[in-house]
Amino acid sequence: MSPVVARIYRYPVKGLNAEAVTATTLQPGHGLPLDRVFALAPASAVVDAAPSEWVSESHFVTLARHERLGAVDARYDAATGVLALYRKGRKVTQGNLASPIGRAMIEEFFRAYLKNELPAPPHLIGSVSGPRLSDQSEPGLSIVGLASISDLERVVGSPVDPLRLRASLYVAGTAPWEEFGWVAQEITVGTARLLVKERIKPTTAADVEPGTGIRDQHIARSLMAGFGHAECGVFATVVTAGNVAVGDPVIPAGGKTL
Repeated sequence: MSPVVARIYRYPVKGLNAEAVTATTLQPGHGLPLDRVFALAPASAVVDAAPSEWVSESHFVTLARHERLGAVDARYDAATGVLALYRKGRKVTQGNLASPIGRAMIEEFFRAYLKNELPAPPHLIGSVSGPRLSDQSEPGLSIVGLASISDLERVVGSPVDPLRLRASLYVAGTAPWEEFGWVAQEITVGTARLLVKERIKPTTAADVEPGTGIRDQHIARSLMAGFGHAECGVFATVVTAGNVAVGDPVIPAGGKTL
């Protein structure tokens, strides 16, 4: 089996759970569209409501520090500007983020939800036209081979939900850890061309089970114990614009589809 895109995910709000998409368009100098364009900032954080440049994750409420965020799903409708939040499949609130009232509705939910963890209500910051509020200052996307996660499960001794790795693209049809060999090479994904720049070290956010918000695994520790490194997945930047959809081929430099 040749490598193909198995899943595509974006995270409209940094720290919350993923939103699956079946197709997207990639542009040089950008990551996945609508990925981590919003974030929650503690009231004490000195950060603009609509930052014009990348902001370090230290300014935000993150899954690594607040695992209960892992129980909240985010769905963003770009056509209407409405962000809807869900828990266990049930909508708990929604708000139009182009409206101060809509943002206040989202902030009010997190004020109550994190009331025992934050000294003051968080602010929702960001915009669809602003920078990605990801851990990486350079715009790009993360790629993980599903076979690597299966191999990790062997070491962990229990199932590992791929969404723990919070990747943009999940690839099927590779050998375990094959994506590490793509570093410093260009790959073609759909009709887009990417430059794979480095391996990724999962943060402690990967220890949190998506959907429950329970910190129940130690991914980095398991990687180190089983493989002698604490990395899973690779980071890539867009070289040539193109369309990417589930089922599209992933072709490393010099490779070919079968």
